[in-house]
Formats: sequence, C-alpha cells, structure tokens
Amino acid sequence: MQTLFLTYARLIEHTNCDFIRYLYPQIDWEERFICIKGARGVGKTTMLLQHIKQSFPDATRAFYVSLDNLWFASHTLAELVEYLYTHGVTHIFADEVHRYPTWIEEMKNIYDSYPDLHIVFTGSSLLQLDQAKGDLSRRLRMYELHGLSFREYLKLNSIADFPVLTMDDILLTHMQLAAGMAAQTKVLLYFERYVREGFYPFRRESANEDSYLERLREVVSTVIENDIPAVEDISYETLQKIKRLLMVLAQMAPFTPKIATLCQTIATTRNQLLRLLDLLDRAALIRLLRIGDKGLKAIGKPEKILMGNPNIMAALGQQVDEGSMRETFFACQLAVGHQLSYPEKGDFLVDGTHLFEVGGPNKGFNQIKDLPDSYVAADNMEIGFGNKIPLWMFGLLY
Repeated sequence: MQTLFLTYARLIEHTNCDFIRYLYPQIDWEERFICIKGARGVGKTTMLLQHIKQSFPDATRAFYVSLDNLWFASHTLAELVEYLYTHGVTHIFADEVHRYPTWIEEMKNIYDSYPDLHIVFTGSSLLQLDQAKGDLSRRLRMYELHGLSFREYLKLNSIADFPVLTMDDILLTHMQLAAGMAAQTKVLLYFERYVREGFYPFRRESANEDSYLERLREVVSTVIENDIPAVEDISYETLQKIKRLLMVLAQMAPFTPKIATLCQTIATTRNQLLRLLDLLDRAALIRLLRIGDKGLKAIGKPEKILMGNPNIMAALGQQVDEGSMRETFFACQLAVGHQLSYPEKGDFLVDGTHLFEVGGPNKGFNQIKDLPDSYVAADNMEIGFGNKIPLWMFGLLY
C-alpha cells in the first residue's frame, strides 16, 4: 500500500493548476458520488489531481488512486477504502474504474456502507452507466469531459484568451466578434495547427508534432486492445476486425456507409458490423450521424460516419482531406452541448433547428438555398458575413 501513497504524493506535487478545463467549474464537487467519463487522453486524471491540490490544504483528507495499478492484482478496492476511511480520508478519487473487473458492485457497496464518504471516479466513455448492474444511476452524478476545444487550445498555449460563446452569439454577432478576435491573433494559423495537433492536452508533453501523433496512435491502440475488452466480452479476432474497420473508415470518412460493402471488407456480418461501429463511436474514435431527433443515439444504420476528431485523422497516417477535416472538426465541437443529426439537405442539423453546410471560403448556399435557419461554416476565412460564418468560431463554444 505504501507504493500507492508514494504515487499519490508524487502526482500531486507535479500537478500544475495554471490551466483548468471547461468542465471543472460545471461539476458540483459537493456531491457524494460523481463520475467523470471521457475518451482516453482528454485530461480526466489531471482534473482530479487539480481539484485535490486546489481544494484540500490537508492532502491527507483526500486520496487519489488509479484502479489499473498492479496493487489491485492481489488486493481489492474495498480493502483500500476501509483502510483510508479509518485513517481519516473523506474524499476518494478513483481513476480508470473500467479497468477494475468488479467496480460496479464494489462502488455500490462503498457508497452504501460509508454514508459520509465522497467518491469521485473516472472511466472510459465506453461505459454505459445507465444500464450498469447495481443501480448506480440513481445515486450517481455523471459528467463527460471532451477533448480541448479550439478556444481551450489557444488559452493552454498562451496564444489568446477568448470567451466561451453561445450558439446565438455566433449566429447573431459573428462578424463583430470575429473582427475583434482576428485583430488579437492569427486565428487561421493556429486553427491549422489545432486540427492536426491540438485536441489532446498531452500535446504539451510531446517534443514535436510527430511525437504527439505517435503517442496518439498508441492511445488509439490502447483503447482498442485494453479499454474495449474491459467493458465488452470480445474475442481477439473481433479486436482485429475493429482495427481493420477503423483503418478503412479513416481512409473514407466522412461518407455514407454501404453496410454490405463494409461487411465484405472486414469479413463480418451486418449485426456484428453495427456492433463494432457502436463500440468505436462510444470509444470516441469515430462519430456516427443519424437522421432525426434521436441523433447519435438512434439504433440502426448510421447515415454518415466521421472520425472522432481531426487529430485522429492525422495520427492514422492518411492524407487528410480538407473536406473531411472540416466536417470532423465541426461535429466534434458541436457535439458538446448540442444535438447533431443528419439532415435531408446540407451537412448537419443542429438542435433540430439550425441547418449547416460546411466547406471552404468559396462555399455557397446552393444545397440549402431558401431553407430557414440555414448557414455556411466556411474554412480559411477570418471574418464572415451574413449567414456565412468562419469555421474556426465554432471552436469557441466550450
């Protein structure tokens, strides 16, 4: 157990609180039972450590532990919690919960057995906690952390500190806002960098873009080889099909999938293919777009498949198509706090109301001509006009 305490102390000592993610102030840290879920690499661990460092002058009242630590090969979470509780710890922060086989039952028992203990845990975005055994959902307050927005990337790298914008801000006053922001910094230059190397906070730990993309490839492999098997009963052969499917999609996305063709390409059945697509979507490696109000949560064949974020496109070594990058960027930024679905005309329907075409600076309104609440999100444009809005501005929504 001593190794756990040493690790905790070392991590707290080296935690920097200069930059705080968008989600931090939205969390009600006074709740007794909190889950922060999100894709691997988006900064969940750092957020926990920052909260401990900022909120616990006496660090012995809190404790951080990662549940994939080798210590748990011969010990249980229940053992650790009993020891910590009897030694004065009031807040436990458990990381990588999905890597601990019996986490659902033990978390439920801990919550019920220690009524004055506060528990915050993180897990993969693959987790379906509302369907989990042990009825955690009625006890739990859940939050989801996404990768860096373009706004956060600018702030993290001390380039610019722009305010968070609402959708109404962008739609109604984008010209004035863009003019002021473009006067402060070269937004298009940094936008080009962001879409290749700005979505994950660990970019700051990488020597250059190549080392960052190599680490991102390792993250993708870890998600497929470790995180998916941790939450799904899945065979080695199926994992290989997932890898093959992801590489196929990386070369084609965004596109309207031909399910029969994809089934032949990776040698699988329709039902299994839909399951694999769902796994990749839940892992935030791809994004499935569907028709109608249910958007991403609808069941059945997706109408369009995008990569999870533009950095994944760059990391998988494919020649990144500008059109693909633009749509992928728009989707990953709008997915935070907004509902995306596939429209009859145009590229995206946002919140069931606003219709968007995404393209370059010369993109026109031909496909959405005369349709109400229709807009063009245009790349390579500092300042827009009318219903033509610079694409980069949608990176300021969180």
